[in-house]
Amino acid sequence: MTDVAREVGVTAKTVSRVLNDEGPVAVETRERVLAAVRRLGYQPNLMARNTRVGARDAAIGLVIPEMGNPFFGTVAGGVESAVRARGLTLIVGSSDETAGLEQSLIATFLARRVSALMVVPAAGGDHRHLRSERVAGLPIVFLDRPAAGLTADCVVSANREGSRAGVAHLIGYGHRRIGFVGDVPATLYTRRERLQGYRDALEAAGLPFDRSLVDTGHDMEAAARATLRLLALADPPTALFAGNNFASMGAVLALARAGRKDVALVGFDDLPLAEVLDPPLTVVAQDPAAVGAAAAELVLSRLDGDRSRARRVVVPTRLLTRGSGELPPPGSAPPAVEVSAGLG
Repeated sequence: MTDVAREVGVTAKTVSRVLNDEGPVAVETRERVLAAVRRLGYQPNLMARNTRVGARDAAIGLVIPEMGNPFFGTVAGGVESAVRARGLTLIVGSSDETAGLEQSLIATFLARRVSALMVVPAAGGDHRHLRSERVAGLPIVFLDRPAAGLTADCVVSANREGSRAGVAHLIGYGHRRIGFVGDVPATLYTRRERLQGYRDALEAAGLPFDRSLVDTGHDMEAAARATLRLLALADPPTALFAGNNFASMGAVLALARAGRKDVALVGFDDLPLAEVLDPPLTVVAQDPAAVGAAAAELVLSRLDGDRSRARRVVVPTRLLTRGSGELPPPGSAPPAVEVSAGLG
């Protein structure tokens, strides 16, 4: 701003008045200031200005666990599409599924006085440190997983219901030994909900829960190893339920490496090119764009003055039958009655 003032031969306060449209400035002086701004490539430091005058930045901070996970990328896209029309900018940071890094990112967003905060909680996080911000009126929304130690708005998928529908689908095709490959840690909200849905379906069918049929893997290779361990059991599963997209990719990889096309597979969360696999992958599909859009709508309603109690929005899932989940157990006939895909 000082450089612009020197170029034009006015005070920095005059430049400030022109840029912020505050106070009287002669038309000729205004035009000279704006011409110098363009010529020098001056960009106002909005963060510094907002901090100085106590205003909020026209930005929303979003913390996600992993940049490389397409689910969270689509969630962010759903948020961005909804807030862009309101003149808000989305700023995204990754916690790398680490509670300490998540808290550091949140502190950075708060320091730049974002208009709202959105968080996909890292495993093991604690959000009590945000109580004062929430009481002060900062819109805070949690996505995919609820907050820990804080009552706040959240948007989640129908994890338990979708998992139950996917496993019931396998049971309907005659499977009685169904493996579960889930994420880590075991305390992760989505892992717990989806495992509970798996257990609900077994219980509804009168089947016992066998802990030896449950294994874990956070990434594709770990999930592939978990799948091979399950298939190596003395009494192996004839079907698998994969608890997230990376578990599904790992299971597909393991079955391909083992040359196994006789093991039924249903995955939670859809995959790119799932329809071109052999056989095409049956999934319980989430709607990550809808999760992001619903979270953005909550933020916008809070920015518009909504001070009602914290809300929980559950986005439905859909069972998409494509082939891999419709394989009967080896040596058995297909079910006499077609199994309904239904909604999760």
